[in-house]
Amino acid sequence: MKQPRRLMNHTDVKKASTYAIAVNGLEMGLIAIVLAAELIQPSGETNHPLLRLLVITAAVAVLLGALIDIRDALVIRRIASQVDDLEQAVTNVEQLNITLRAQRHDFLNHLQVVYSLMEMQEWEEASAYIEDVYGKITAVSSVLRTASPAVNALLQVKIGACEKAGIRTDVQIQSAWKDLPMPAWEMCKVLSNLLDNAIDALRDTPEPALRITLTEDLHSYHFTVADNGPGIPEELRETIFDAGTTTKESGHGMGLYITRETLRNYGGDIRVRCDGDGTAFEGWVPRSAPRETEN
Repeated sequence: MKQPRRLMNHTDVKKASTYAIAVNGLEMGLIAIVLAAELIQPSGETNHPLLRLLVITAAVAVLLGALIDIRDALVIRRIASQVDDLEQAVTNVEQLNITLRAQRHDFLNHLQVVYSLMEMQEWEEASAYIEDVYGKITAVSSVLRTASPAVNALLQVKIGACEKAGIRTDVQIQSAWKDLPMPAWEMCKVLSNLLDNAIDALRDTPEPALRITLTEDLHSYHFTVADNGPGIPEELRETIFDAGTTTKESGHGMGLYITRETLRNYGGDIRVRCDGDGTAFEGWVPRSAPRETEN
């Protein structure tokens, strides 16, 4: 199946916006120096008042232009990041659709196998076969309980990644998360960061296990991502959500920072709990966002 067509070359956009910010920042600095020198330098015979006025006017115009360019570059970077997240959500939904179509396609074959085993009175084999098929079907159906196709697809993709990594998963969806007060793709970004971190933390853990819980109460939607990994070092627990803090050798320390900021944009928050049996990230978002946010 073809991958979704990219709306723009995000790498080029980010590079272009970075160059625009850097060049305009340098330009602003140089013009500010020239402007300051022109204002501080005492007026002499060579500094005609009209010439000074033109220099000052040009400097102000360039400064304003640079500020506008930097603002636009930052907006473009944010939009490019949002499009990346949306395309990832679409890819996840397509993968879930492929999985469901494959199950439907195989269902008749499974029935034929079970029927043949029963005709041959191979009761134990038939029972074992049914249990195996049932387990695969329920593994997919367990993530189809929310009202958000994007969240369902993300959970299915991450459960598949856990299965490949030998991680036992326990998904407890006790709420449909209907009318989630934030875009589904933003919640997917939050959950994806947490699940990727958990999978990475369980890399060298014997009998790795991951628990995902989605619930709600009268005021908020809640989620928990818990693993039985080595936990977070005590000296990092107070700053784990700060930009630049990471437990990975090659990490940049921005994933958890972005996760917390995303939730806070909608009035929610997240906390970490380490009780000796691993790490649990517990987050929530209120049923109604406290202010209007940009989608």
